[in-house]
Amino acid sequence: MSARPSEARRRLLPRSLLGRMLLLTLLVVVLAQGLSSLIWVAQLRASQMQGLRASASSLAHSMSASVSYFRSLPVAYRPLVLDQLRSMGGTRFFVSLNDKPLDMPVLPVTPRKRAVIEVFEQVLHERLGAQMEVSVEFVSPDDLRIFNSGLKLDELPRSWAHYSLTLEPLNPPVLVTQIRLGEGEWLYIASLLPEPYTGLEAERLPRQQIGFIALTTLMLLVFIGLLVHWQTRPLKRLARAAREMSLGADVAPLAEGGGSEVVEVSRAFNSMRERISRYLTERAQLFSAVSHDLRTPITRLRLRVELLEDEQLQARFSRDLDELELLVKGALQCVKDTDIHENIEPIDLNQLLDILAEPYLGDGRITLEGCALAPYLGKSLALRRCIGNLIDNAIKYGERAHLRVIDSRESFVLQVDDQGPGVPEQRLEQVFEPHFRLAGQQQGYGLGLGIARNIAHSHGGEVSLLNLRGGGLRVTLYLPRMAE
Repeated sequence: MSARPSEARRRLLPRSLLGRMLLLTLLVVVLAQGLSSLIWVAQLRASQMQGLRASASSLAHSMSASVSYFRSLPVAYRPLVLDQLRSMGGTRFFVSLNDKPLDMPVLPVTPRKRAVIEVFEQVLHERLGAQMEVSVEFVSPDDLRIFNSGLKLDELPRSWAHYSLTLEPLNPPVLVTQIRLGEGEWLYIASLLPEPYTGLEAERLPRQQIGFIALTTLMLLVFIGLLVHWQTRPLKRLARAAREMSLGADVAPLAEGGGSEVVEVSRAFNSMRERISRYLTERAQLFSAVSHDLRTPITRLRLRVELLEDEQLQARFSRDLDELELLVKGALQCVKDTDIHENIEPIDLNQLLDILAEPYLGDGRITLEGCALAPYLGKSLALRRCIGNLIDNAIKYGERAHLRVIDSRESFVLQVDDQGPGVPEQRLEQVFEPHFRLAGQQQGYGLGLGIARNIAHSHGGEVSLLNLRGGGLRVTLYLPRMAE
């Protein structure tokens, strides 16, 4: 059960080097930018809080000076001074005199609001006296009341308040300070915090910073993508050359390009290609020489055996020569069947299977299930011989064969099920050895499965055997589909 989540996670990861590099780069950039942004925001908030306290202190000192001025005026002159200030277009504050403190819904306290209130109360008590009754609160503009009658800001003449309390378009919180000057006399002062602290709580990450992070991330991903694509092109050429060489194609020397590590790999591949080419040439020459050299003495020995008068001795010599000739022919056939020199081309596997199964379809000895989704890039004659051997073995030893095709973008899989006795578990690998035949089976060279596996190996695939529970043998041919 524990292996399934890990397998699912592996499937979610990109398979290509470019995709994994881009994903890793994106995660690193997001993590780095996130950490740097958190640090930057923390420093910004600390700086803004310091500036907010300084601005609040300056505003509180200005307000305390205004309060001291009103306190110095005779009581009868205070309303006249307020009327004159309003007719002149307002002041920095909206000021009114009330006979009681106005009761208004206050805004929820936040760290910034609390800091401003604490600074105001501290400054006003220091400048006006600790015994001074002071109320400092933040009120929403919609809940703001001006006079004892409870008038709203919008119900006043524009020149009275809107010059000092410019609310459009931010609609910021209003700082309301009410100070008791005497019995039944409360000085009401409404004000806004100075820029850039008018909105008070607008200290989130600026859009410019978010845009800068997105732009730098995009540029870095594009740069990394181009770099990885440029560096992996030699690796793709190397993979294509290795696949073609495994199929026996004549591969030209690989161009040495890219980073120093890739150049070293390309150089080692070229050296390996030359050694393998020389080995294959020498092997072909060796088997040609063996074929030529052994046929002559075998033929000569047969002629001499015919001259023997002892029939029993003649029969024994003939059996030995037949066995020797069988071994030579089997070895030469094995080399000839697995070393097929042909071009690599797209193969219509559906058509190939139809051709191989056609001779047996009339009597119902073969059934076919599934189909190939796309052509396969390989050697047509070699794959025809490989699949043909698997079908012939199934018919010969299992009487009937059921072919099942399982195709995908990653691989082509052919399962050949027969109805024979199967193969003993301890001999599932031994049957691939040349000239190996199970006791009681029909005659032959014993090379079919070995040749099929060799051809599958040359295509980067595999042939495996499995005894079915209900009886019979399943032969599975796996051929990977390489990226073009």
